[in-house]
Amino acid sequence: MTRPLIVGLTGSIGMGKSTVAAMFEAAGVPVFDADAEVRAMQGPDGELIAAIEAAFPGSTDAGGVSRDKLGAQVFGDPEQLARLEAIVHPAVARKREAFLIEHAGEPMVVFDIPLLFEKGGVDAVDRVVVVSAPAEAQRRRVLARPGMTEDKFAHIRGLQTPDAEKRARADHVIDTGTALEVTEHAVIALVEELRAAGAYSRGL
Repeated sequence: MTRPLIVGLTGSIGMGKSTVAAMFEAAGVPVFDADAEVRAMQGPDGELIAAIEAAFPGSTDAGGVSRDKLGAQVFGDPEQLARLEAIVHPAVARKREAFLIEHAGEPMVVFDIPLLFEKGGVDAVDRVVVVSAPAEAQRRRVLARPGMTEDKFAHIRGLQTPDAEKRARADHVIDTGTALEVTEHAVIALVEELRAAGAYSRGL
């Protein structure tokens, strides 16, 4: 069965991945946002609420999963985090499969996956696009977020594959350390290149 060219979009915290994902969408490319799917499944009436509450009692309320309450139970505990991932990851995989079926006629689709390298998802995509920016720009963006501290930033960075390694393993790198319109032009050019590759692979 033919399928679209699958592009894995990733990047460390504060690198501008969400902005670049929006640029792909604006260019007409279907984007599967793994984080957005998780938020929906953990929100009010979300399909994962019951399973998460059963595994982590007291972690949900009327608004769905409480990030603070759940975080208090899994933060810094690899075993508990693995329990949570065993609930969430298969559900995301099902959503992703449905997304692929829905967009089977497209020359390309984007999987927006923050932890593409860290969680071993590289084998599931055809091309890897890494969003990157200078370290100082990354630090400035992240520390401007509500509730962010130097310690939290350092902890998150410690869990993520270093940016230099991501860039080295990427098929394409999008630099967000430049003016927004420069990044947008780079995304549009890459979309044209990848659409052509996707159409070629399908024999269109």
